[in-house]
Amino acid sequence: MVSTPDLPAPAALDAEIRALALSVTASELHGGLCGWLAGGGASNPDWLSRVMADADLPAVADGSALDEMRVASAAQLADRSFEFELLLPDADASLSERSGALFDWCRGFLGGFGLAAGAAPTLSEDSNEALADLAKLAAAQPQDDGDEEDEEALVELEEFVRVAALLLHGDCVMAAQHRQRFN
Repeated sequence: MVSTPDLPAPAALDAEIRALALSVTASELHGGLCGWLAGGGASNPDWLSRVMADADLPAVADGSALDEMRVASAAQLADRSFEFELLLPDADASLSERSGALFDWCRGFLGGFGLAAGAAPTLSEDSNEALADLAKLAAAQPQDDGDEEDEEALVELEEFVRVAALLLHGDCVMAAQHRQRFN
């Protein structure tokens, strides 16, 4: 069994985001890329200009942290062993930082998904519900502090978001690939 590539270090992504003067966090950009890929967008070096809706952005350099993120994300989404992971702060970060990053990830995902899938993608009932729930999370605000229950709820939300992304990718990309094989 071949393992999927790992996401690059957040610090390397942050450095490239700053160098390009992008106004997004690494979590939001990863969400945008994953939404783009889940909606059927192409996994190629010009993904950044597509996801950011800015034709002036350069193609991502081969081997850069942004390119590593694209390669790892595309492989993880397509992997049938469900190794897909969200680019979020480590568990030792504050609840506010982690929940804020999750909500940023959801905002990015919705934007990228909408750009790739269009206004009315063909989705299952479960995917439509998942998309609506992602929109609610994207509109949420992080709380300043929390207790053990809040920590557990955040872990459950992260897992829901991860599965929702895989479900949407399955409807928009995997199902289309299977249909093409049978035509």
